[in-house]
Amino acid sequence: MKHLAAYLLLGLAGNTDPSDSDIKGVLSSVGIDADEERLSKLISELKGKDISELIAEGSTKLASVPTGGAGGAAAPAAGGAAAGGAAAAAEEEPAKEEEKEESDEDMGFGLFD
Repeated sequence: MKHLAAYLLLGLAGNTDPSDSDIKGVLSSVGIDADEERLSKLISELKGKDISELIAEGSTKLASVPTGGAGGAAAPAAGGAAAGGAAAAAEEEPAKEEEKEESDEDMGFGLFD
């Protein structure tokens, strides 16, 4: 990942075809040693390819990956709330009273006074 990040930084700086010595220079400037094997593989894989096109292609591939968003997490939470709805409502009332006791007004000063 560090090699790819250095490659992308060089690309942003205008170097459209960074060499291994360019990438080593970026990495060494922040005290990181380059792994020769991974660096040579990265250079060979990206040789002659446009980074912008690769990023666009990768973005479309990532868009099709299911992430399991909020829909999957909300269903179990709703089921638990429905089963213990009365108990949850009873617990909420004392919690609100405790918050009032701990407000800044009771201490005689406010956080932003």
